[in-house]
Order: sequence, then structure tokens, then C-alpha cells
Amino acid sequence: MMKIRKKLVNEDEMAVLVDSISKKILEANPDKKKLAIVGIHTRGAVLAKRIMNSLQKISGMKNIPYGELDITLYRDDLSSSGHKPVIKGTKIDFDLNGKTVILIDDVLYTGRTIRAALDELVDFGRPASIQLAVLIDRGHREFPIRADYAGKTIATEKNDMVRVRLKEIDQIEDVVMI
Repeated sequence: MMKIRKKLVNEDEMAVLVDSISKKILEANPDKKKLAIVGIHTRGAVLAKRIMNSLQKISGMKNIPYGELDITLYRDDLSSSGHKPVIKGTKIDFDLNGKTVILIDDVLYTGRTIRAALDELVDFGRPASIQLAVLIDRGHREFPIRADYAGKTIATEKNDMVRVRLKEIDQIEDVVMI
């Protein structure tokens, strides 16, 4: 059982953050026909679907290409983690070439997850650009990676844990520090 030290985002704020990220994406990308959304399993994929739905609602666009990345086999800590990986599967059934890919994850921390996602993405094609959207940016990078769009930036200590909980997975909707 996890002990919650602090609630960082509640359910209502979560919806506002998703819409805010979506509006920023649309403002920064005038050629909306080039947009594609790719979420990182597991919570990034759920957030990616929400952002895609928000983008479609705000812009009136239909059928924004959507994909999901399972970065498990691209992680640089796979051999040292000591546990057997659970493969969820990558699903990208559209052509990435020339697209502006919005890569989505829940929490940006060291940058290692994003590095792995970038490695995998380029195995599927050559996007025109890749932009990063995260719900929470908590700092402490180990790689030179930054979010183009962050719902919320919070100050943390290295030993803090930030957990995004989503109804689709956790039956509760919030962001907590544990």
C-alpha cells in the first residue's frame, strides 16, 4: 500500500491540464494534417487518447493518427532491473514519414524513458519532427531532454515518487507524491 504524502493534481485539474496541453499543441502546429499522436505505455497511452480526443474536439479535426509505444525492449536498464519485462506491444499502423509526432507520457523525470521512445520511434520511420508532451515535469534529468508541452511542472527531490493515477487503470484520477 502506498502512502500518499501530497496530492498534486485532482480530477478536475487533470481535465484542465489535458485541454491546456491540447491547445498549446494546436497553437504551435498550424499544419494540423501532419499531426500524429503516440503515447508511451501504459499511462502515456491513456493520456495520449485523451489529448487526441481533446485535439479533435477543439480543432474539429477527425481521425488524427494515433499509436502506442511499448519501450520495454529499448530501455537501457533492462538487463540490470532484475525482473522479467512484460511486453504490451507497440501499435503504429500509419506512416510516420513527414509527420509531426506528438510523443506523450505521464511523468518526465530522468529522460531515460523518452530516450528509449525516441530510439523506437525512428525504427518506424522518419518523422518531420517529434515533440514531447507530458502531464507532469518533475525535473532531475540525466539526458538533455525537455518537454515541449507540460501540464504542470513540480519541484521534487530525487528520492520522491510521483504517481499519475488514471480511472482507466487505477479507478481513481489524480497525481500524488508518495
